[in-house]
Amino acid sequence: MKQQHLDQLEQYEKDFDHAIAENITKDVAYYRTLLSNIVMIGAPNEDWVLIDTSLKRYHKRIIHACETRYGTKAPKAIILTHGHFDHAGSAKKLADYWNVPIFIHEREMDYVTGKQSYPPGDPTVGGGFISLLSAIFPTKPEHLEKMVQPLPKNGEVPYLQDWKYIETPGHTKGHISLYRKKDGILIAGDAISTEKPESSWSVIFPLQHVYGPPAYFTEDWHIAEESVRKLAQLQPNMIIAGHGLPMKGTVMQEELEKLTSNFMELALPKHKRGH
Repeated sequence: MKQQHLDQLEQYEKDFDHAIAENITKDVAYYRTLLSNIVMIGAPNEDWVLIDTSLKRYHKRIIHACETRYGTKAPKAIILTHGHFDHAGSAKKLADYWNVPIFIHEREMDYVTGKQSYPPGDPTVGGGFISLLSAIFPTKPEHLEKMVQPLPKNGEVPYLQDWKYIETPGHTKGHISLYRKKDGILIAGDAISTEKPESSWSVIFPLQHVYGPPAYFTEDWHIAEESVRKLAQLQPNMIIAGHGLPMKGTVMQEELEKLTSNFMELALPKHKRGH
């Protein structure tokens, strides 16, 4: 039995040995999952917070990535940029495992407490295979009752003194992004993408560009445009988006400015349900 247990542990490590966080700065790292990124804020051996939780059934990989960086030290909290299935999917399992609270904007609460479903994905937006699949993506509300609470209304992020959250609706009603002024790091969630989120090829072969939010799930394009403009005014030095590799430097800033100036032309789908 002991050997069997050791064999199981060895197989577990093999299954998840690719689940390793990549450092961005001393106290910021990210882990790229199948469809979206999660972000860890906090240096190893210090208090830390997890941003987003990817898909359901990804909790073991996320735990492996986090424990490789932090050991058995649990995060102080989980912050969700919004409640879509690829950002909140493993929130319940992770919050149970670590016994920590979850925070989300108050306008997202109904979607993560069983009260309201998101609009269905729109496969007519084009752009790639993921758009076609979006019609079957989960939109039913999560059930995070008793473990989720609204973020403070003053823009402060629990346990992250140097960070502020910014309301960036449009993709969803209560979408947020996080920003740290001292080094210009922007965690954009789905307000901005750094890969074409509609295309499965972008997942396999990530080519960095600045795109708008995932088209198949974006609810209000005019508000989404205002949110992108708000983020561009921050003049970030680095963008860590929900989809795509982190981007920084002159090319990122030029592409963000281009997206801001030509948002409807570049981001709005030319073929969209109801148009």
